[in-house]
Amino acid sequence: MRILIAGAGATGGAFGTRLVEAGRDVTFLVREARAQRIRAAGLRFIAPEEDRTNRVPVLTAAELAGLGVEERVFDLVIVAVKANALESIIEDIRPAIGATTLILPFLNGMAHIDRLEAEFPGQVLGGLVKIVATMRDDAVVQMTDMAVMTIGRLSGGEVPADVRTALEVPGFRLQVLDSIVDALWEKWVFIAAAGVVTCLFRAPVGAIMAAGGRARVLEIIAELEAVAAAADHAVSDKAHAMTVSMLTAEGSSFTSSLYRDVTAGAPSEAEHILGHLATTAAGLGVATPLLDLTLVQLRAGEIVRTA
Repeated sequence: MRILIAGAGATGGAFGTRLVEAGRDVTFLVREARAQRIRAAGLRFIAPEEDRTNRVPVLTAAELAGLGVEERVFDLVIVAVKANALESIIEDIRPAIGATTLILPFLNGMAHIDRLEAEFPGQVLGGLVKIVATMRDDAVVQMTDMAVMTIGRLSGGEVPADVRTALEVPGFRLQVLDSIVDALWEKWVFIAAAGVVTCLFRAPVGAIMAAGGRARVLEIIAELEAVAAAADHAVSDKAHAMTVSMLTAEGSSFTSSLYRDVTAGAPSEAEHILGHLATTAAGLGVATPLLDLTLVQLRAGEIVRTA
């Protein structure tokens, strides 16, 4: 398969590197400045006991649009960008989408699924990844050995065999689920709970526990899991236990990516993750006072940040 990966950051760069090294036909779609750096120096990938640089094909949106139909249309388009880039990336990938192209997004939350389905009906797969990775000095850095990619048909049914074959490579574990929407909801609820907990109390988990916040954290988890249950995607006992364990661990330095973006004064995915969940809850008739309180705080902070 011809695979286009939109984004060569922490997620796209890490999984893309593994695909490239397994001999898959992969091209990265990136911004002009990133394209220039990768063409000049390659794509550096650092993982536990690994550090190497690969020469990889890259395209900018303008270059992709300028190709002939046979060159620009890909079999699989992986979207690995942050939510605030979704609208621009939809236009960027449009020339790459043919009648049989499948789109596999790895964004947090669920709003992007509806948006992509509206643009490319019937061509979107459900997907999520588990990886601890970041960008450091233009290198992709995977900080632990954990790397799992989970995919599935949104409406159930079989994932095409050629997609499964293309994505089964050394370096990460591929999971194919019939119930991918349930898995997407579980991840959404966890990320939202982590965001509410750390942003509302403005601290890592360990400090929140030391301040006597355990009962409030459990309230937040219950509040958000009630939304999933009302949407007929109840969180499993295993996922609930994992969420409670991570968000009530004594002495933990854990913070959410949303918290890290907000405290760094950077654009965040607050609306994509928390805002969409609040809207969904309201539509289902589920009260979410702690989520709503957090959103007021974050929105007020964003007004100040952009003033």
